[in-house]
Amino acid sequence: MLHVENMTVRFGGLTAVSDLSFQVRQGEIFTMMGPNGAGKTTAFNAITGFVRPSDGKVSYKGQSLLNRSPDEIAGQGIRRTFQNNGILREMTVLENVLAGLELAIPHAFWRTVLGAPSARRAEREAVARSRAILARLGIAEMADRNAGDLSFGQQRLVEIARALVADAQLIMLDEPAVGLSPGDRQQLGLVLRDVAANGIAIVLVEHVQDLVMAVSDRILVLNYGKCLAEGKPDAVRKDKAVLEAYLGQE
Repeated sequence: MLHVENMTVRFGGLTAVSDLSFQVRQGEIFTMMGPNGAGKTTAFNAITGFVRPSDGKVSYKGQSLLNRSPDEIAGQGIRRTFQNNGILREMTVLENVLAGLELAIPHAFWRTVLGAPSARRAEREAVARSRAILARLGIAEMADRNAGDLSFGQQRLVEIARALVADAQLIMLDEPAVGLSPGDRQQLGLVLRDVAANGIAIVLVEHVQDLVMAVSDRILVLNYGKCLAEGKPDAVRKDKAVLEAYLGQE
């Protein structure tokens, strides 16, 4: 589904990502790991249109993503979360999740204003879908609370719900386990495996090793913007270069 070929991202004289190549298949959970500053979030931003690669190719279902805006890429079926939390703090949890359906259930402004039956039906379906996603994440009882009043970990779950609700075919999650309790991380892992089992591809950037090793089909380890290792969790866990650069450090 996602094909990254020889992608390089430079900021002036700094090369943040160097000659990176990988593919993500349908229904696969693909994780990028690495020390802070390894280039993981920069790679995410380049794929989703927030940063323009200096070299290389990025394609989704055979169509190039280069020179496309983040909105255009989202409209193609790719949704993402952000490392620094993109929650809409002044809105309720339910309203935050409904915002994820903006591109998925388009309808004319005036049909909504005039109360057209089709618009009302779409609104009911959107609310039902959003509440179902919140239930899958174990936070259904928070639907009517102000998102800004939640803990950081709870806000991360709301942001993940917003990414999941739009029926995207590729979901990119930037450190989704930050701030989550061990129990919440376990619940998140179950949800991710369930999502992937339904044919949706997931790309993770994550530091929490127990979650990564439990859910990932393949792992790519970045170091100084370059691919240090790629493979199944057991192989990556035992890789000497990975142990020295990352996994062996606390």
